[in-house]
Amino acid sequence: MVEQDTIKLLRECDAGVKMGVSSIYDVLDNIKSDKLEKILTDSKKAHHALDNEISELLDKYKDDGKDPDPIAKSMSWIKTNMKLMVNDSDKVIADLMTDGCNMGVKSLNKYLNKYKAADEKSKDIAKKLINIEEKLAVDMRDFL
Repeated sequence: MVEQDTIKLLRECDAGVKMGVSSIYDVLDNIKSDKLEKILTDSKKAHHALDNEISELLDKYKDDGKDPDPIAKSMSWIKTNMKLMVNDSDKVIADLMTDGCNMGVKSLNKYLNKYKAADEKSKDIAKKLINIEEKLAVDMRDFL
């Protein structure tokens, strides 16, 4: 049970990291502020570093990980591009990023509760990802 919950939690973290990175890439070309660009670039680096950690652990379990749900990813891309088509301000980008972070935090906490038997290392990774998302949401407040 521990191993199954560990793998399942790591897969959800893997999908969450990939979704976060993808969302950041979706808005990078529209950023006006150097400060906002630095915040998002730093967050993207933090996501990538955690993704490497997740990949190493999944490799240990001989698991390929998980990609974000294609429907959720498509809906996010559509929402982002529609909003940016109407208004490509940093305020809109910050609003989109905040919504994404909040959804990520909610989902990750749900998975932490669901996969209680996961090992402490995978729980720590989920908590690190939650912290990255929460920090990014806080950092977005100056741009809302």
